[in-house]
Amino acid sequence: MKTMNRKIEANGRRGSVTLMALVFVVALMILCGAVLSNALRSQQEQGSAVERHRADFTADAGIAHAVTNLTNGDTGDLGSEDAPLAFGGGSYWATVLDNGDDTFLVTSTGSIGNETARIEARLEPKGGGIYHNAIFAGNDSGDPLYTLDLGGEDDQADDIDGDVYSGGDLELWGDATVDGTIRASGEIDGASGEEGTSQPIPDLAAMDYESTADFDVAALFAAEEIYKFDGAGGYAYQVPEDNPAHIFRLNPSDRSSNTSATKKDDYFLEDPYEPVQSDAAQDGSNPYTFTLSGVSGEPGPDSNGKVFYIDGNLWLHNKKTYSLGLSHSEAGGVQVTFVVKGNIYFSDNLFYDDPAQDGLAFIAMEDPNVEDSGNIYFGDPVYGTLQEMHAFMYAENDFYDVNLDASGSTVVELYGNMTAGNQVLIDRDAGGEHTKLHVDFDERIMNGALAMPGLPGNGGGAVHYVVTYWHRIAAP
Repeated sequence: MKTMNRKIEANGRRGSVTLMALVFVVALMILCGAVLSNALRSQQEQGSAVERHRADFTADAGIAHAVTNLTNGDTGDLGSEDAPLAFGGGSYWATVLDNGDDTFLVTSTGSIGNETARIEARLEPKGGGIYHNAIFAGNDSGDPLYTLDLGGEDDQADDIDGDVYSGGDLELWGDATVDGTIRASGEIDGASGEEGTSQPIPDLAAMDYESTADFDVAALFAAEEIYKFDGAGGYAYQVPEDNPAHIFRLNPSDRSSNTSATKKDDYFLEDPYEPVQSDAAQDGSNPYTFTLSGVSGEPGPDSNGKVFYIDGNLWLHNKKTYSLGLSHSEAGGVQVTFVVKGNIYFSDNLFYDDPAQDGLAFIAMEDPNVEDSGNIYFGDPVYGTLQEMHAFMYAENDFYDVNLDASGSTVVELYGNMTAGNQVLIDRDAGGEHTKLHVDFDERIMNGALAMPGLPGNGGGAVHYVVTYWHRIAAP
């Protein structure tokens, strides 16, 4: 009996231990499950947080894409909700709203995994480009000592109507004035402005003008040039009137003192099929005119809205006139771009026929085989009679002066813009006198009122857009 009781007692103890063990195991399993559940939940939360950040970055990519597109002149939307653009394992789409004041509101939606983020940003142009300044000196060479100098006293003080940019320092001295924003990558002395800022320089090589220009002037001459005497001055090579290149004469004999000093052929903008006029008043009332082929009843193919490419130098310099002028009867004006792989020399005044509609652009490109190239020179080499020019000008390298300190050029006026990829190096001080430079910025390219053919960038040099306001908004 005692033995049986001991067995029952032992079995009871073993049952209690088993129950306790079972309870412990169940509790441990519950604890492990809770820990595992927490770990999984934490992992999921961490994964969601990572995806939320990645969705933010993806939406940011849409904003960055919009900045690039606007800088390149593309104002269109980026993808759509039904057809987003892939990026980094996710996708984004963005709407671009034109505010009508050259600013844009961009709304970008980025998605990755199960997370979606939406960002709204305001984009504004920053500093413009070469065709958004009255004077632009990019200092592409990176010269740490370069200073754009504007000065003068009393009535001879420089007067710039428009923005000015220097890729180095800028000094405004005396009574010189700038009616616009002054920007410089270096220091600004003598005026207030935006220091430490940079502006883009166009890539002329990427334009491939040799292949893309409408008219290759050297090729047109080679095809049917004749050598003859003309009232424009001396003997020269020229082409028939129905040839688009008839507005040039090549290497005229009466200006051999000029052409003998250059390394390439020299083309002179003068029309042998129009009468030579003197324009003694130098006000454009009686200029020596040139007419384009196929325009206003002139023979030959249409030259309006075209790009002329010249492998050589281009001169606006005739001994029998003070001024050259574009002539036509087109209601919408005439727009032409001259691209010169060499130098451009402005010695005579230049006038539009219709200042509200006409546009002439001059681009001087560097020739890698010629040290003195890609420059624009101002001034008459003998008489110093340059006074007034109407044109958009861009020199891949520099602007230089030629005899601007002579009495005939006490004031030089440019209606358009004066831009250099490298430096503006015009010295206008001699014998205690300062030649006044007046640049009246022509904003028609900048504001879209004038469409010029073949300009680098988005029709006037790329405008760099920047984000001035940014915030997250509720995602759909």
